[in-house]
Amino acid sequence: MADKKDNILVRSVGRRKTAAARVRFTTGKGVVTINGRTLEDYFPTQLWQEVVMSPLVKTSREGKYDVSVKIIGSGVSSQADAVRHGIARALVKLDEELKPILKAEGYLSRDSRAKERKKPGLRKARRGRQWRKR
Repeated sequence: MADKKDNILVRSVGRRKTAAARVRFTTGKGVVTINGRTLEDYFPTQLWQEVVMSPLVKTSREGKYDVSVKIIGSGVSSQADAVRHGIARALVKLDEELKPILKAEGYLSRDSRAKERKKPGLRKARRGRQWRKR
């Protein structure tokens, strides 16, 4: 068990809406594992796979590290964004010179948009009752 702890290079957390992704980088061949499943198995759509891999591709580091992710909460699209955020933050911890590249692409900023709460007296967050003249 001590070998696994020594092999970990860096850990980080990425968030989006209610999704939280705990990312762990280890030295390896570029294998991405999400909740014990492969990237292609967890995110079957090509778009989501590209979103997850985009920080590694932009910095040309896709084959250097194994990435292990534990993710909870929200939907699939938000989970992909949370993983991207976590990977970008981990890359900056590994190499500070990558920060301008990732920041220019917008990978380091946390997208804080979330669903607005429902208010009393309304049907949804902002939707009121429909007015009828007759």
